[in-house]
Amino acid sequence: MALSNSQYQSIMRGYEITRDRNRHLSEERREEIYRRIPEYRDLDENVGSLAAERVRRLLSDSENPIDPEISDEEHPFRRIAIRRKALLRSAGYPENYLDPIYTCPDCRDTGYITTESGIKEKCRCFRNQEIGYLYEQSNIQGVRVNDNFSQLSYEYCQGEDLEHLKGAVRISKSFVANFEEIHGNLLFYGTVGTGKSFLSGCIANALLAQGYSVVYFSAAGLFDILARYSFHKNDKEGLYNFSKDLYNYDLVIVDDLGTELTNSFVTSQLFTLLNEREMREKSTIISTNLNLGELRERYSDRIFSRITRQFTICMLSGPDVRMCQKLNS
Repeated sequence: MALSNSQYQSIMRGYEITRDRNRHLSEERREEIYRRIPEYRDLDENVGSLAAERVRRLLSDSENPIDPEISDEEHPFRRIAIRRKALLRSAGYPENYLDPIYTCPDCRDTGYITTESGIKEKCRCFRNQEIGYLYEQSNIQGVRVNDNFSQLSYEYCQGEDLEHLKGAVRISKSFVANFEEIHGNLLFYGTVGTGKSFLSGCIANALLAQGYSVVYFSAAGLFDILARYSFHKNDKEGLYNFSKDLYNYDLVIVDDLGTELTNSFVTSQLFTLLNEREMREKSTIISTNLNLGELRERYSDRIFSRITRQFTICMLSGPDVRMCQKLNS
């Protein structure tokens, strides 16, 4: 899912404001130099006159055309450029003081660069703003925004529990590394505090940093939003827009499935979500404290069948890491 039109326009307006601000700053600098170094103004005026004369001669049938063999050292534009730099240095200014000012020199504050192969693409400064918007709309801010794989610790796991965690980490990293090429889904299930939500957050942040659109919901929060839209008869457009976005994010994370009040509405919405995203080849991650038997009993055979066929399943077990950390702090 790309930026919305309003988000894109907001970024482009920002570039326009930046260009205007930098042009104004350049004009102020030039006026400053003209006041302090009158000769600099004279040289600029000479450049204008020389340029006009050059154009006139190129367009005319003059018997004295411009000599293409003239050396750089002898060229009047070259001599003027050398003199201008000398004037700036002698007045205590850097030689590039009157060069065009760009906040981002790579794209010259346009948001786009042209590659060596001639392809126009977003500049890294545009990408950074885009990622900012993606984080903002991901619901991950303040929840799992600091989760990353570098924080992983195996301190509180051993034996089979440790093998489960290492396997889930390996699968999670592979999921991120192959996200562009392989459409996949993950189910993290197991006991409380074993790292299910943490791994979901690690994946989310890694993909957000690469510019993918990710949205993170608790199961209770997601189905509450869907219920409010669905049962508010005057907001059908809101339901349509929310569902459209939900089905088209690059990655949707549903955390703590099973903590919501499960009923026929929730079951229907969950099946629709899984089905619509599968048809669009979009990835989904679900985490739950339910075991597979409880998952099947609560959400029906057809949802259970879809999950077991379409999701890579990772079981996590062991002690509640958060509780262990508290006891050892």
